Amino acid sequence: MRGWTALVGALGFTALLFALLSVLLLIFFGPGYADLLFLWGNLGVGLVLVGIAFFSSLDGMRERMRSGEARRVGKYGTSAVLSTVLGIAILGMLGYLGARNSVRWDFSEAGVHSLSDQTGKVLANLERDVEVTAFYTPVDRVPVRALLDKYVYESERFRVTWADPTSRPDLVEQLGITREQLAGGILHVTLGEESTALTDVDEERLTNALVKLTRSADKKVYFLTGHNERPATGEAASEEGGFGAAADALRNENYRVADLVLATVGDVPQDADVVIIPGPTRPFLPEEHKALQRYVDRGGSLLVMVDPMAKTDLYEDLERWGVSLGDDFIIDQMQGLFGRPATPVANGYSREHPITESMREVTIFHLARSVELAEEARSRFTLLVFTGESSWAESNLEAQPELGADDLRGPVPIAAAGHPILPDVDGEQPAPDPETSARLVVFGDSDFATNELIDAYRNRDLFVNAVNWLLGDVEAISIRPNTSRASRVQLTSEQFGRIRYFSLFVLPEVLAMLGALAWWLRRRAPGR
Repeated sequence: MRGWTALVGALGFTALLFALLSVLLLIFFGPGYADLLFLWGNLGVGLVLVGIAFFSSLDGMRERMRSGEARRVGKYGTSAVLSTVLGIAILGMLGYLGARNSVRWDFSEAGVHSLSDQTGKVLANLERDVEVTAFYTPVDRVPVRALLDKYVYESERFRVTWADPTSRPDLVEQLGITREQLAGGILHVTLGEESTALTDVDEERLTNALVKLTRSADKKVYFLTGHNERPATGEAASEEGGFGAAADALRNENYRVADLVLATVGDVPQDADVVIIPGPTRPFLPEEHKALQRYVDRGGSLLVMVDPMAKTDLYEDLERWGVSLGDDFIIDQMQGLFGRPATPVANGYSREHPITESMREVTIFHLARSVELAEEARSRFTLLVFTGESSWAESNLEAQPELGADDLRGPVPIAAAGHPILPDVDGEQPAPDPETSARLVVFGDSDFATNELIDAYRNRDLFVNAVNWLLGDVEAISIRPNTSRASRVQLTSEQFGRIRYFSLFVLPEVLAMLGALAWWLRRRAPGR
């Protein structure tokens, strides 16, 4: 073909090629990934253009067949076709091998395209297969598929079945899903005989669902009340200074949460796995001190958070167990949050303790005090968290803060964890048993776990990890999903469909057509 028939033929073959691409997408991915109008339009236009080019060049083709040019064109044409087919076969084989042996890399600063440390641990500890049924239309499933593919890549026990709710009413009825739940798509997660459903799907919610399905809810955490502690339940728990979000974080770990008024029960309940004392400011009754000591003696676990200048009398109890709280408050004029010296940023963590060994990002405290260890307790406790080198613990509580000779220079320890000192047995202090001995975590601040600050940086992880360790759930200690650094554009299904068809079909076909035009113009150039 020469002249304008060559251009018409090239454009026709291009249209047919994209019609074939649409057919393949329709076969392998369903109607959501191939526009039928686009398919039939390309097929019709392509056949018409190829037909015009063919019948318009019949005479020229007969003339070329009689001459030796036909053999030369056939030789080089056959070579070009075979090379093209071989190239496509090689690319197809590489694609097949890549799909069977996929490798992922995440070069984003915050790792927003990778699963969190917590999710990785949950998936690694799966003992049974997790069956996930995703009820989404082909268009709505795209963002959910991107997340679920990460889980499937991470664990062979995580299995996903995609179902269009309009074509699988039997499965919808079998799983007991309502029409209202199907409105925006739903994820049904099953592990053994237990199951749950998610309508808003992100990594945090999905991983929390897996935690609840894999971990039995038999561990109970009590929040002590009666001494003006920060409330964890009730209406006041939702205020800025409340612990409502902290309690919810523990519930997400599948722990049971309840209040404890020690004066009314006389002793710590037998089902208490951890007792949290969040920022008391009033004295305890003598019987309450004895009850706490009995709880520690029998191997209980305590999380104690005491703010500077708090009018509590827990200091003697803590010193008896091996931890002392400084009569001070921490100042950092260089790294205070938003220029507030009394709100220090902690960026130093012990790598020798499970609670903080994975911590990398900073945590925020407000009006915190130093935490120190008794000499005889240094082998039983670990100092966990430290403020910056520019900080100090100000011991003069009434004057303008200024680093003095009596002040503790930074980095200042702000938390400690370990096994408390117990009454001597036969005149000797028994060595702590990591499995059965009492556990104690002490913070010189309670603000960091309030509703106001718990979602700042890694405060939530620090609080929950401390409770995980106290409960003996070391495998649950992790860095949880961080979604604050990821940027997203919310698109409607129609907008997403337009973008997809433009990028997958229209733009490549326009480029191919322009390529055919450029080839035709070069053939017509003088001297060609």
